[in-house]
Amino acid sequence: MKIVPAKKYVKVEYMPVHTTNSMVEKFEEECKKPSGNQFVECLVYSQSEGVIMTANMTDEVEDDKVNCIGRYYKPWFFKHVEEFLKKGPAVEYIPLRHYYHRHTRSIFWELQDIIPFGNNPIFRYLCGWMVPPKISFLKLTQGETIKRMYERFQIIQDMLVPMKDLKESLEVFHKETEVYPLWLCPFMLYNQPGMVHPATESDEMYVDIGAYGTPKAETYETVSTTRRLEAFVRSVKGFQMLYADSYLDRNEFHEMFDHSLYDKMRTSLNCKSAFPEVYDKINRKARA
Repeated sequence: MKIVPAKKYVKVEYMPVHTTNSMVEKFEEECKKPSGNQFVECLVYSQSEGVIMTANMTDEVEDDKVNCIGRYYKPWFFKHVEEFLKKGPAVEYIPLRHYYHRHTRSIFWELQDIIPFGNNPIFRYLCGWMVPPKISFLKLTQGETIKRMYERFQIIQDMLVPMKDLKESLEVFHKETEVYPLWLCPFMLYNQPGMVHPATESDEMYVDIGAYGTPKAETYETVSTTRRLEAFVRSVKGFQMLYADSYLDRNEFHEMFDHSLYDKMRTSLNCKSAFPEVYDKINRKARA
């Protein structure tokens, strides 16, 4: 990991796009630039619209374009970004700490399902300083009924897919969940030994597709829909983030994650009788 000097601000460029093709092409173009972008992300607001953001740290700003987005009375970041679909391209300077926590106040966009009026200006000015509530507190205070409702009517998944399959992936996510916004976050997957590596023999650009919220797809059902998403991700040689609910069986899990080095180390260090496998830790049925 390369350590770089921090600067006071981040210069953010907002680029709205209004077709799926232009979104995928522009996003890939910005991600694959050899230099010039320290941060890239995209918020997808519908099947055809999104806002691509590139960002770079800087100490020099235009005073009239500084936006302290982390202040308690400010609009939630994802709602602020959505406005650029109508306003058009723009540039802002955000304080570095505010930028790093740009999704914190609204817990990405999950808070709109917990406090539907949370982005109302009156609420923000009077009570915005109280949010976000701590996730641990929410889990502590929710009963079994609310917990079951969340499991049934909410999706929280991050799927990692190759950049070349991004367009098809967005189509699948729309068909299966129709959850918006979607969060697109690129990362380079290096060809190194381990459970997660490209299917090819070279480094490859991947995209994390984050789906958080209430699905609007009529066919959505937690287990069967997640199973179909998992099957698609396996078919494109992608991966599932294991903090989320996983419904892979053991063979499917081994298909998605390369266990060759993992199994070799478990055998050489005599771990098999002492520690459970990763699958036994992340799969609810295996833990039961």
